Amino acid sequence: MKRVMVQFIKALMVVFMAANVTAAFLLPHAAAAEPAEEEGPALAGRIDSQTALAIALVVSVSCLAAGYAVARVGSAAIGAVSERPEIFGRSLVFVGLAEGIAIYGLIIGIMLMRA
Repeated sequence: MKRVMVQFIKALMVVFMAANVTAAFLLPHAAAAEPAEEEGPALAGRIDSQTALAIALVVSVSCLAAGYAVARVGSAAIGAVSERPEIFGRSLVFVGLAEGIAIYGLIIGIMLMRA
C-alpha cells in the first residue's frame, strides 16, 4: 500500500509540473494581448491565469510534501517514543519541522498573490 501511495504522489507531482510548463508556454499573456491601460482601481487585485496556476501548484505540492513528511516522521517518532519516552520533545520538534513545509508553501503563495 505504501508503494502505491508513493507512486501516486510522484505521478501527481509530474502532472502538476507538466500542467505548469504547459500553462507557461501555451496560455497567452494578458499583457501582450491587450493594449496598455492606466492602472486604476478596476485593475487592482487581478490575478492572471498563470499566476493563479503557480499559486495553486505551490500550495498543493507543498501541502502534499508536508503530509508525506509528517506521515513518515510521525510514524518514526511514535516508534521511537514507545521505546524511549524521554525523547518525546525532540521527536515533536521533527514533526513540527515537517509541518513547516506546508506553511512555507502558503507564504510563497501569498507572496505570489501580492506580486
